Amino acid sequence: MIELGLARITRLLANTPLPWKAIHVAGTNGKGSICATASAMLHRAGVSHGRFTSPHLVDRWDCININEEPVAESLFREIERLVQSRSEQEGIHASEFEVLTATAFEIFTRAGIHVGVIETGMGGRLDATNVLQSPLVTVIAKIGLDHQAFLGDTIEKIAAEKAGILKPGVPCVVAGTNPPSVLQVISERAKETLAGPIYQVDGLPSAPQSDSEYSKFLQARTYAPHELLNIGCAHKATCLALEALGRKPANELSLFYGLTDTVLPGRLQSIDLSPITGRSAPVLLDGAHNADSALALASRVNSLRQKGPGHVVWVLAVSRGKDVSEMFRPLLKDGDSLVAVEFGPVDGMPWVTPTPAADVVSAANQLVKLDEAVAAGPDVQRGLETGAKIASNSGGDAPMVVAGSLYLVSDVMRLLRDRPAGQFKAST
Repeated sequence: MIELGLARITRLLANTPLPWKAIHVAGTNGKGSICATASAMLHRAGVSHGRFTSPHLVDRWDCININEEPVAESLFREIERLVQSRSEQEGIHASEFEVLTATAFEIFTRAGIHVGVIETGMGGRLDATNVLQSPLVTVIAKIGLDHQAFLGDTIEKIAAEKAGILKPGVPCVVAGTNPPSVLQVISERAKETLAGPIYQVDGLPSAPQSDSEYSKFLQARTYAPHELLNIGCAHKATCLALEALGRKPANELSLFYGLTDTVLPGRLQSIDLSPITGRSAPVLLDGAHNADSALALASRVNSLRQKGPGHVVWVLAVSRGKDVSEMFRPLLKDGDSLVAVEFGPVDGMPWVTPTPAADVVSAANQLVKLDEAVAAGPDVQRGLETGAKIASNSGGDAPMVVAGSLYLVSDVMRLLRDRPAGQFKAST
């Protein structure tokens, strides 16, 4: 279950030195992208680093990376057992996320990293990762309404919880596209904690045309506005972290060189699902799980509508407790088709459960006139196959989008891993 608070994580790490410094990232949307980009930039700068994000994608240990590589399962399980034993012997009763956080921090210390790129799990003020007291820089990404039962029922209350990661004398990078009321909350928190300075970032830095490598990055592909925002936040945070370490690059734009190779799985990812569906055309896979991330996904999907037949085939799953209608409103259009599925058990997060597929279909039918709607239930494999078949039969092989939850993304990734290419066989 979810138990916010710092008492247990503090006891878990009481005898664990944390000599490394952190880039600490909070927010509602874009945290993972910012962490992935900052990690790639630190790698570019030659800084030994670790990255801890959540939730995991396929296996629990893939949320912990050292120098851009997931940690070995054997090491993860060794340290996890040590942390769990400590929790039991000392009567700490740590939550699953607290054990995971302590495991990541122990691994980073053993690996001798210099910088940890750390994503909060939920909120900030009482999040287990906030045991870090002296980060190099903090980052607050775009904030929206999510986890209201734990963080507050208004965006201002949620912002106050996220801003709980600010620390005295530590600079903070803030997504400048946040609503004015959110920026005001963060500014007030900064004054209370003597944090700062605060850097509002709205996108990428400008650059002279003579910088051909930076120009290559800008022209590599079309970036959505939220992608430019997240990349810009990551760049500013990395520059501040390197400056604090005395390793500020002579040309800060050099951190962008080669960054076009950075891909965050499950975020607006064009993916080949032919091994598990038989569909040859690419599928758009995205972990959009709230209203704001749905808007970002809608922007990309609308471009697919313009290039294709106009209608889209959706395979969607939603975590229980989410506002399904608010998520679907920017995504679904009349004439679309929907296959609702339910993701499987989430390793290490037993409290996370899916919304029943029939309820997902019902919510969608109240918003738009669907051409076809199928409640496939917990059989994600069959749901994907059904979506591919509908897309194929709807003329021109309509665009297919799999979205609604990072936990559905995880299930899809596992299906791909376990079904080698060329071995597709429709389930009967």
